[in-house]
Amino acid sequence: MEISTPGRICLFGEHQDYLDLPVLAMAISLQSKISGHYRNDSMVIIHKPDIGEIEKFNLNNINYESSRDYLKSGLNICKRFGFRFSKGFECEIRSTIPIKAGTSSSSSILVSWIHFLSKIADNPMDIDENKIAELAYEAEVIEFDSPGGMMDQYSTALGGLIYLESSPNLVVERLTKDLGTFVLGDSMEQKDTIGILSRCRDDRLTIIKKMKEFNSDINFHTISLDQIESYNLNEDEQKLIQGTIKNRELLVRAIEELNKSEFDEKLFGGLLNEHHFVLRDVLKVSTPKIELMLKYALEAGAYGGKINGSGGGGCMFAYCPKNPEDVKEAIEKAGGEAYIIYSSIGTKIN
Repeated sequence: MEISTPGRICLFGEHQDYLDLPVLAMAISLQSKISGHYRNDSMVIIHKPDIGEIEKFNLNNINYESSRDYLKSGLNICKRFGFRFSKGFECEIRSTIPIKAGTSSSSSILVSWIHFLSKIADNPMDIDENKIAELAYEAEVIEFDSPGGMMDQYSTALGGLIYLESSPNLVVERLTKDLGTFVLGDSMEQKDTIGILSRCRDDRLTIIKKMKEFNSDINFHTISLDQIESYNLNEDEQKLIQGTIKNRELLVRAIEELNKSEFDEKLFGGLLNEHHFVLRDVLKVSTPKIELMLKYALEAGAYGGKINGSGGGGCMFAYCPKNPEDVKEAIEKAGGEAYIIYSSIGTKIN
């Protein structure tokens, strides 16, 4: 049996979902794959040829060795859900998604893993993509009290273009617009995902707490830029909250454009640029190399682009439905590794 699951890019809502604000994400045509079979003992052996590693553990002795021990946590979450495992299994994981680069390689693998476990269990069940995403979110975020949101798990499990709202209630809407071609550029710069997520989240949560002490009814889904002037915020705090509100409004404008009968690709690209400027100038998650890659991509004719993922390295992408080969070449000239990508369906059995 083989399961495949796409990676994802975040179009709008970067660094917003863990604040319970909405996101617009797209699954991409780079994928992780898990294949495997039963063993005659209780060992789980996972081959990871892409990184030259083999992971082994016993079904009867699952102890976490790090806060990113996702394969073990995925198995534990599946057991708590009700799946039973009396036999071990041997698997191989392969992926074409850039690793630790902001395109949800770990979430894609975890979604594949949950999907795989749901079929190889003693009591296999047909669980839908939403339940797979929910279990993956529990395994990756809740289990380790991590700072991430739900975007990665739902985007990779469901596939396509999705709008996701996590508060006050979970809303996941599939959008049918075919955006065409993007080019993903990997800067190959290592990044501190957890550290950057924690900084960007914790700084703003502290400000939000301060604002709620002043007004407990404050609603960040609706608060406007002029309303924050009534709160006792210093200049840096104001900039962070203004950037958060601006990114929320950019997503709203993007959704409005996607729903138009006459979709303006260049306007959409411009909105991506505006989103990137906030991420670069307010949250300060870009790097000189990412900036160079974006500059070259725009000069080659891309309509827009932004850093992708937590930032501090990793990937960017450019929106180029007309000339992806030129943009790919430009990003490579800037020192990045480039991939032409499209929207992809979600996790599936091959």
